Amino acid sequence: MARWPGGTPERLQEAAIELFTERGYERTTVAEIATRAGLTERTFYNHFADKREVLFPGQDSFIAGVQDALGRAPTEQSPLEAVRAVFTAGSDWLDQRRNAAERRRRILDAHPDLREREWAKLAALAAAIADALRGRGVPEPAATLTAGVSVTAYHCAAARWLADPQHGTFGQHLHASFDELHRTARNW
Repeated sequence: MARWPGGTPERLQEAAIELFTERGYERTTVAEIATRAGLTERTFYNHFADKREVLFPGQDSFIAGVQDALGRAPTEQSPLEAVRAVFTAGSDWLDQRRNAAERRRRILDAHPDLREREWAKLAALAAAIADALRGRGVPEPAATLTAGVSVTAYHCAAARWLADPQHGTFGQHLHASFDELHRTARNW
């Protein structure tokens, strides 16, 4: 039997986003988040280190999944195309969570410490990608450069996706960002 009910991290994240939106990030406590989710404060801390982390659920799993998928990517793919394919494979998951992502983005944009945490997570993603690319035989500095520009393309795609009034898919914006990256590289 599971120790916590299924979907506990998601319930905590949804409660946190609701409360951060209603009351503000600074005025919301972990106890209030747990109560809103119908859980205990102890359960919150079993899933998240602090209230900032509730806005970054599954990041460690995502990073590990990206790294693993890159290790299994076809060797005939260029490093950049392998990263693009791995990112694209998970894009439908994001599309299903667009509303929560939009609310989360507004919260992150309003708080410099949360944006700093987001950049730290993106740096960890870039480091994992670079490591996976080195494992594929990509030499330095190409592995680090590819990882950095790939994460930047991913971040730009997310920003464009959330700002898109036509509600295009994340995958469409991801491809557009990588296509722009290719065009820019060829023209310089």
